[in-house]
Amino acid sequence: MYNDSSIYVIGDAKAPQNNPITKKYSQFFLALVIDATTDDIIDCECSSTIQLTNQFVKSLFIGRKIDDSLIEEAIRKRYHGSSQKALVVAYQDAKYKYNQAKAALTT
Repeated sequence: MYNDSSIYVIGDAKAPQNNPITKKYSQFFLALVIDATTDDIIDCECSSTIQLTNQFVKSLFIGRKIDDSLIEEAIRKRYHGSSQKALVVAYQDAKYKYNQAKAALTT
């Protein structure tokens, strides 16, 4: 399904206590599959409780570069769920883990 140059990372963050995501998963998770040769995000999923949320989050990430500075802006402008801040933090965590994984491949 994914080529040999793809890397899978999961970023996590705390979601608000009153969020159904917190009740179901205890944290918010963002999973990304990234092509390490192009840095393109090729697949995405998050720990949402509603399928539409997951589809919308995919639309924010798939087709963009992992270091695209407009991702966080798009989240803030377009995603108005109660886990907005958690999504930003999970993205930052996933980006950090990706950069570590990619650096390990080149050493």
